[in-house]
Amino acid sequence: MKPAEATVSNLRRTNKRGAELLGTPLLNKGTAFSIAERDTFGLHGLLPPHVLTLDDQIRRNYEAYQRQPTDLDRHVFLRELQERNEVLFYALLRRHIAEMLPMIYAPVVAQGCQHFSHIYRKPRGLFLSYPLRHRMREMLANRLQREVSVIVVTDGERVLGIGDQGVGGMGIPIGKLTLYSLLGGVYPGNTLPILLDVGTNNVDLRNDPLYLGWRNPRVDDDDYWAFIEEFVGAVKQELPNVLLQWEDFAKPHARPILDKYADQLCTFNDDIQGTAAVALGTVQSALRIAGRKLSNEQVVIFGAGGAGTGVADYLRAAMIDEGLGFDAASRRFWLIDADGLLNEDMQTLSPVQRSFAQPRAAFADWFCAGTPRLADVIANGEAGILIGTSAQPGQFTESIVRTMAARIARPIIFPLSNPGERAEAKPADLLAWTDGRALIATGSPFAPVEINGRTLPIPQSNNLYIFPAIGLAVTASGARRVTDGMLRAGAAELAYCSPALHDKEAPLLPPVDQLESLSMKLALAIARAAQAEGHAPTTGEAALRERIEAIYWRPVYRGLEAIE
Repeated sequence: MKPAEATVSNLRRTNKRGAELLGTPLLNKGTAFSIAERDTFGLHGLLPPHVLTLDDQIRRNYEAYQRQPTDLDRHVFLRELQERNEVLFYALLRRHIAEMLPMIYAPVVAQGCQHFSHIYRKPRGLFLSYPLRHRMREMLANRLQREVSVIVVTDGERVLGIGDQGVGGMGIPIGKLTLYSLLGGVYPGNTLPILLDVGTNNVDLRNDPLYLGWRNPRVDDDDYWAFIEEFVGAVKQELPNVLLQWEDFAKPHARPILDKYADQLCTFNDDIQGTAAVALGTVQSALRIAGRKLSNEQVVIFGAGGAGTGVADYLRAAMIDEGLGFDAASRRFWLIDADGLLNEDMQTLSPVQRSFAQPRAAFADWFCAGTPRLADVIANGEAGILIGTSAQPGQFTESIVRTMAARIARPIIFPLSNPGERAEAKPADLLAWTDGRALIATGSPFAPVEINGRTLPIPQSNNLYIFPAIGLAVTASGARRVTDGMLRAGAAELAYCSPALHDKEAPLLPPVDQLESLSMKLALAIARAAQAEGHAPTTGEAALRERIEAIYWRPVYRGLEAIE
């Protein structure tokens, strides 16, 4: 990827006028157009006469937002504002980020995906449908955005914890790219959401008369892989320097896609690598609070899909960095899926799962019937870290948690599945069962918990802490690849930014209103790693820092110049 320009222009040039200008979200200022701009662009009569400031508009739209009766209505309101005036949309989000982030991202984005065909208003991004697979490059060329720096793509098969949403999965790329701009400073006009519509196995969707997707079951694997190859080939031809993020692909496809294309494109899988990087950073901060060393830990991960194995892979790499050998580090992980503890006797494990499979001798003397389950692993092992990526609610039971807490002063417990109703345990229960001693992070937002006379905020170990910084780092540095080493560098920086390092009552992760400055710190660490690995042109750190600041886009109205 080519390095970005050194500055964000304070001037936009356009040949649009009148109603066409008002209908262009990235240029529209609505009632904030000045009198001079109304003269120049033929806007008199199309707007009320009084000129408002951006602050005025934020206050007026916040009042309208507050009048929305449900979270889904608030989600729709914000999306409709984005389609009218993107600067105002982002400025409103920045002003009320803690309140509105759940409306545009997890957990309410899940409702948006489920109701996508019923709340659809205007096209955003590209829908690449299987019946038109041989016209892939033509469809990419039809995009509204000419200069694209970041793509987020999904096939909608494994949306959050709610499963196959077909074409409704488009809500995820739209939401992710909103955060690239809101938190990572990536110019919205350079982002492109894409939905790969290969059908859906959700029968209710196919039977819904308003469903907007291709009404067929998902194509089989041979056709699926040919379609993915068509897509990647078209991206290489049409947008060779783009950062491509894979999102919400099902287990049989997620890691194989990453493994196949990681060395062909500037690409990463957020569910695997983004989740892993944030979990690693959060675990490292928790261990500093607990006064323990990662390489001495026994780690139990409930859910051995892409997210779970990704977290294990990054934690293992960190253990190796602390001096453990690969095999010794691997034996410190206990991964559990639907069939129980991953072990050497299982015949259907993926290569990454097999690298964590325990030898039978490791549990030969345990008193359990058949393959050990979560309760057996906790009862017989010495786990100090318990992580959930299963989307199976309530699996971290009182008995399991109390057993773990009886052996260790500060158990580290992360129920990372989302949305919140899919979490393996509720934070209030975890704190109650451990007398407030547990170090907790969740995948979805939860309210603060009152315990022992203290109010404890619950940090959200969410990918939003890392992927916007990846977009900023790649754009600023001109990185040609995204590597695990780059993401682990971001994770290490995240760990050093933990508020709990300075205040034991503070959460493990910074609050969301600090994410702009955090993204810039992480972007610098990621970009420096890209340079060190030879994936980006080498510059001095000061120059890289200046470039990150210079290209960071913020939602303010810029001057307009007419093109004759």
